[in-house]
Amino acid sequence: MLIATILVTAICIGLLFEYRLRKPDQLVIRETTKGLKIQTRRFYPRHFCLVMSRTTYSFLMAVDVLAKGNLEVRVKIAVSVTASTQHISSLMRVGGWNAGAIEKAAKELESIFIGIVKGYTEQLDIESISSDQIVEHLTERGKTVPESLGLEIVSLAILSSEPVNTQISEALRQREHARIMEQTETLNQQARVAAAKARATADEEISLVEHQRDLKKIALRTAAFEKESYLDALRLEEEMKRTKLRLDMDKKELDLLKNSPELLMLTPQAARLAEASQGLKNARTVVSVGSKEITQGVELFGIFQKVFEQALNTYRQKTKEK
Repeated sequence: MLIATILVTAICIGLLFEYRLRKPDQLVIRETTKGLKIQTRRFYPRHFCLVMSRTTYSFLMAVDVLAKGNLEVRVKIAVSVTASTQHISSLMRVGGWNAGAIEKAAKELESIFIGIVKGYTEQLDIESISSDQIVEHLTERGKTVPESLGLEIVSLAILSSEPVNTQISEALRQREHARIMEQTETLNQQARVAAAKARATADEEISLVEHQRDLKKIALRTAAFEKESYLDALRLEEEMKRTKLRLDMDKKELDLLKNSPELLMLTPQAARLAEASQGLKNARTVVSVGSKEITQGVELFGIFQKVFEQALNTYRQKTKEK
């Protein structure tokens, strides 16, 4: 019984000494009959597994390369990598069975990137070298890094790329400054042209609107004139009708007076004539008036007498006929 207790105690101590709890930021690798495998269980035997950090490893590299014409260019590259879980075997082959395998593989990646950048810049003119093109080229060539080195590129950036010769660098800056100023001036002129076109278009639209407004005013005045002309025509037509009716009435009156002369005594003209005859001076006064007044009175009285006689004769003739 004592021996069994000692054995159990020894086994427990051995397990506690051998097994460790895997942390979330650790990558535990163990070897199996099928090759290397990542341990996913919480506990692992520390003497039979390799523990690596899951954190990224970053490094900065400055590469002096040559452009066409043997002009030196200094390119600074910032790279961040981490272990590729799908290509652990490649990482162990490059970095070895130790916790610093990622750093060793990163050194190999640095050498590869230096060769890629040098081979790429030698084909370009110094003024055509740009950070974007270098990043694009490295990204394209870096697609084989996980399989060959067991690393996964997290980020890749070009911090700077400029000629080593300060005079060339200053000349490039001046050229770039001139290009930017030229583009700015071109944009300003284009903006002015666009503004002028906009003003011209606005003026044309305003003129068109004003022309349409004038046409509407003319149409309204024309319609009003036509209505006024129509009303004038109606008024003239009504006036002609009234004149015609008045003439017809006068004609009928004349015909009636012609057929019945005695009615002349009842007309306003006869009444006025009688009043005028009554206004003549008597015989006594005639002696004192002039010859002109006597003549006018005599004529007025004679006219009235003739009218009266004519009306009387007409009445007598009608009576005899009856």
